[in-house]
Amino acid sequence: MRLNFALTCAAALIGFGSEANADLYHDPDTGFSFSQYNALVTTGTSSITFRIAIPSPAPANYDAVVQVVAPISAGWVGLAWGGSMTNNPLLVGWTNGANAVASIRRASSHTAPTIYSSATAQVLKKGTKSNSTHWQFTAKCSGCTQFTTTGSTVKTLNPSGSNRLAFAYAKSKPSQPSSPSSPINVHDLFNYWDHDFSTAGNANFDDLVNRNL
Repeated sequence: MRLNFALTCAAALIGFGSEANADLYHDPDTGFSFSQYNALVTTGTSSITFRIAIPSPAPANYDAVVQVVAPISAGWVGLAWGGSMTNNPLLVGWTNGANAVASIRRASSHTAPTIYSSATAQVLKKGTKSNSTHWQFTAKCSGCTQFTTTGSTVKTLNPSGSNRLAFAYAKSKPSQPSSPSSPINVHDLFNYWDHDFSTAGNANFDDLVNRNL
């Protein structure tokens, strides 16, 4: 595995103990500039890094690119775009050999989320890799920043401010790791944070997406 990825993982863990973290990270592999947050998963020893990039200026219903760096012990990692388990798109990702698998799911109650057809996740190959300590996937998420919550209520994430997000992870891998619709185990941990989208803008967003397919 390449040394620069190991250094990137180490850098991602610095400062993970803070409650709010919205560092700016420029990814040399994909070219995206991300707003990032480090989520603590074990006391004082490990975290999962969540990075978000969006277009600048952002249209009304904008796409987002998510990059997740997780310890090798994580079987799957999920990101809730509305800050809760229910009534919002859930991006779920994991590794399958040298590749990554991602899907969008949704739950209306505290039961296993099912595939959500109103949003899509597209893995970007150039931002997806692993080594002996961490794995990383990068995906474009469409339909994740504007969505219906309950009834006819529509929520739009603020591209110029802070948005409440949540994450979950499980130590066990999905039972069918090659399938985006694989059943997943109940999470071992979840938490939420306020993520600053104001520093996540990329003027050449569409070009970067196409370059990393």
